[in-house]
Amino acid sequence: MNNLLSVIAARTLPANILELRTELFRKSIHMIIAITPMLAAAIDRGFTLALLGAGAIIYTYSEILRAQGHSLAFISGIKDFALRKRDKNCFAGGPVTLALGAMAALLLFPSDVAKIAIYALAFGDGFASIVGKVFGKTKIPFTGGKSVEGSMACFFAVLISSYQITSNIGLAFTTAFVVMVAEALPLGDYDNFVIPMVAGVTAFIMLG
Repeated sequence: MNNLLSVIAARTLPANILELRTELFRKSIHMIIAITPMLAAAIDRGFTLALLGAGAIIYTYSEILRAQGHSLAFISGIKDFALRKRDKNCFAGGPVTLALGAMAALLLFPSDVAKIAIYALAFGDGFASIVGKVFGKTKIPFTGGKSVEGSMACFFAVLISSYQITSNIGLAFTTAFVVMVAEALPLGDYDNFVIPMVAGVTAFIMLG
């Protein structure tokens, strides 16, 4: 059924609309990572780490099956809908680096700093991609197609989320700037790990 819907959509929507739809769906899933600090605080950090680890393992297994021409229940249907064109014929590592980035933040940083780091990953990277796809006209050289509009969206998303956590405008501004620079680098799926690390280290240093 999922494959049938994908085929129908591919035949009825222009390529640029399909690409935007895929990106919106991907980043909606991407932003769900923002719930992990709340899970860690409300339930248990160890449980949250185990949940992220299990998700990464199950996803990796589903990618191995996909490479062999098989599928894994509803996970494969979601992935077929969310896969970018460049990921169709290779291992799509974004969800794995996303889980690893959130896990590293929870393991390495105090709770408020981990929250800043994970929100930077969820919202900074998420809005950068969406705004860049929809409004990105001014490309930044040597960044693999990143745009000024997307980078500004990243900056303001991190600025707002960091300030909401700390009420420290200096920390929020500095963290937002550092994350904006990191997000603009042509890191591919590895930005899911780099962004929370640079955000966390910057916030940790700023908090003294």
